[in-house]
This record gives sequence, C-alpha cells and structure tokens, in this order.
Amino acid sequence: MATNFFGLKKSSSSGALNAMVDDGFEYSLGPPESGFSLFLAERTKKVHFIRHAEGYHNVATKETGSNECLLRGDEPAAAHGLYDSRLTQKGIEQADSLRSYLSTRPSGSRSFTAFDLVVVSPLTRTCETALHVFGKPREPGKPAFLDQRDAPENSPEYASGIKIAPPRFLVREECRERWGHYVCDGRRSVGEIAKEFPDFDWSEIVHDDDVFYTDDRESDEHCCDRAVKFLEWLNSRPEKCIAVVTHSSFLRHLFGQFGESLHNDDRDNLQRLAGNCELRSIVLCSHGNKDGKKLDPLMPPSLAPSTVRMKSVVGKEGFLPLNP
Repeated sequence: MATNFFGLKKSSSSGALNAMVDDGFEYSLGPPESGFSLFLAERTKKVHFIRHAEGYHNVATKETGSNECLLRGDEPAAAHGLYDSRLTQKGIEQADSLRSYLSTRPSGSRSFTAFDLVVVSPLTRTCETALHVFGKPREPGKPAFLDQRDAPENSPEYASGIKIAPPRFLVREECRERWGHYVCDGRRSVGEIAKEFPDFDWSEIVHDDDVFYTDDRESDEHCCDRAVKFLEWLNSRPEKCIAVVTHSSFLRHLFGQFGESLHNDDRDNLQRLAGNCELRSIVLCSHGNKDGKKLDPLMPPSLAPSTVRMKSVVGKEGFLPLNP
C-alpha cells in the first residue's frame, strides 16, 4: 500500500485515499515539516481559560512559605478558615482589571470580547472571579433576546446603541481544582453557595455536598483524565466562544498533556503555571473521533462503577465470598 506526502495510504485495489477515523489520518497535522496545521473551521471553537483571582489561601501560602497552613489538622476541613477560600480585595481588583481588558480586546467583528458561555468551577473563588470579570449573568432558561444590555462603555458599539446579551454561567464539577488534602480545594454545599450566586446555572451539579473532597489528594492520573473528559464535554457544546474560570493545578494537568509538537516557546507558554486571574486562550479542535460520545457525569473514584470483573469462587455450598 503506497503513501502520498499527505500521510494518506492508497488502497492497493482502488488507488483511493483512505481517510477514515482511527486510521491515523486525523492526527496528521499537515505536510511533513510544514510547521502548520489545517482543521475544518466547524470543528473548532475558541476557549478562554481563566485562573481565579487571588484568594486568601494564596496569601497564606506566600506568607508562611509552605502549604502546611492549608491542612485541616484535628478539625473538620469545613471548619478551617481557608476552606473553599474567597478572593482578597487584591483579587477583586485583578478581576475588575481583566474585565476592563476584555472590554477593549477586539474579537471577531466587535471592538470587545464577548462570550457565548462562561463555564465556572463550583468553588467560591471561581464564582466570585466570574462575577467580577463578566458581570451579572443571564438567568438560566432566559432567552438571549429577552436580556439585552449595553455594550461596554466607550466602545463604538455603545455609542451606536448596540445591545448585547450577557452569557449564561454554567457550573461544572469537572473543571474544579484538584481536590483533597488542602482545605481551600473543598467546596460548600450547592444549597449554600447557590444562594450567594443565584443567577448561576447549578442544574448540572449532581451532588449537593462535596463528595469529592477527602484527606487524600486526587491522583495526577485521575485529574488528567477528568481534564480530558472536560474537553470532550466542551467539544459537545454548541457555543463557539467559551470562557472557563478554573484553577492552576487543573490547568497544569490539562495543558501538560498537550503541546509536544509545538515550538519550544509556545509549549512553555501553554504548560507554564498560570498566574492569578491570567487569561490563556486556545483553539479547541475536534478530530471527529469522539464526536457524539456518551458523556457520563463526574463521580468520585470510590463511587464510579468498577470495570474490573473478578471470577466467582464456587465451593461445595455454592458461591463463597472472597473475603469471609
């Protein structure tokens, strides 16, 4: 079977080019050594990842020089003063600054950056960051044409009286911080936190209480896996311009899995630790091999269904337990 320079294999019988899913073509990113990648536009969307602004836990670790101050000690984690930590005044100012930047950052045909959807981690500091960066969201279930607001002040669109619809804020557990061990990475119950952020859409959160937080840190493997599952979920969304307000360790586990074919500087910029309230924009491209895949809700590892199948032990009295 011959191969042309596009990386496609010609059928020995028909001479036709094979470009089916899973034959490897979807990973061929252009002619050899071209330095370019070509993707179908309809398979791409812009995703703007934002790390939360400065929280009190960030200040505490800087002042003490370690993460020891984030351990629960002998008290329940939720009783710790830094549990589900909030933003500092400096953090609020950082978020306000990012809002000002986005109001003058050209995107598409507009003089500012507007978003179709904002996805938010359920922790308090990310919810606060989203609210300060993007303002009051559109109420869940309310159509865009019933919630039209002014464009950013001092913009040409504002001077022309053009109205825009604010984005919805959709809360997803998948993009929360790597959980466990440190009290700042636990969350309050949805029943409590939703009262503070009533216009956020909490409908896709499965558990009221934080069933994920434990004294043990979530494994690197599990965090990497749910980061990729989060990309699969983003890919399934109809919106084309999405903001994600999330956390530094989650982003490190996500971006660390990509970029090996990039120029060294680009790879380093993608994978480096994100600063507080840093915006990092990427283009997400689907190769098509996971489109339409069924996406299960995120479950704690202990509650997820096991994929291990053990042989039954049969004795004279019938089936016997493995651990009597």
